[in-house]
Amino acid sequence: MRRVFNISLASAAAASLLAGLMVPLSAEAQSRRQPQQQGGSARGENADGTAQNQRQRRPRIAPLRRSAAAGPCPYVKILYDAARYVELTGDRITASNVGYTGEIEGLSSNCAYEGDDPITVHTRVLFNLGRGPQAEGEGRTYRYWIAVTERNKAVLAKEYFDLPVNFDGALTASVTQDQVVVIPRAEATTSGDNFEILVGFDVTPQMAEFNRTGSRFRVNAGVLAPTTDE
Repeated sequence: MRRVFNISLASAAAASLLAGLMVPLSAEAQSRRQPQQQGGSARGENADGTAQNQRQRRPRIAPLRRSAAAGPCPYVKILYDAARYVELTGDRITASNVGYTGEIEGLSSNCAYEGDDPITVHTRVLFNLGRGPQAEGEGRTYRYWIAVTERNKAVLAKEYFDLPVNFDGALTASVTQDQVVVIPRAEATTSGDNFEILVGFDVTPQMAEFNRTGSRFRVNAGVLAPTTDE
């Protein structure tokens, strides 16, 4: 599906209204994972002292193919306040009250432009998603957005995307999404570092405040760890 992405470049060098495109590249690649059993010490270390949990949580996202650009690329970032999605029920913030969860685990990008051509930015986002004790059903359609801004200034355009996920009985899933953002330029001297591209979940004000305070649940929140009989 092709979406027209209208961008108003408000800088002195580009004051006219121009149009760009945001086009989904490939179908999402989804995999489901059962919660992993923890081994080693309480810190999650193996016998040789390596941090097992850190290795498990390292973003597994394939790099994008490099392209030639005549100048610097736009800054591509995850907005902290919208980096996690946590549904909570009841009046207490506890793991037992968690519904569906999500976290943007990885982000890679690449750009290409020359002359006065538009800046074409390829993005790849890795989502880790989960079902807590209060989640109902086997699937959830998450929503996320990509925004283009003048660097440290106003939002030029913002596009929302649906992210349907079927857990198929699993408690967690990983989904990779590729998108293309095309940013028009009024002049050849307008380089990519004049712009920022931000990515985040579509969250409620309460979710944003929860994220802002640094509070978090992992995507497998509420899953009981295996116990051994004594």
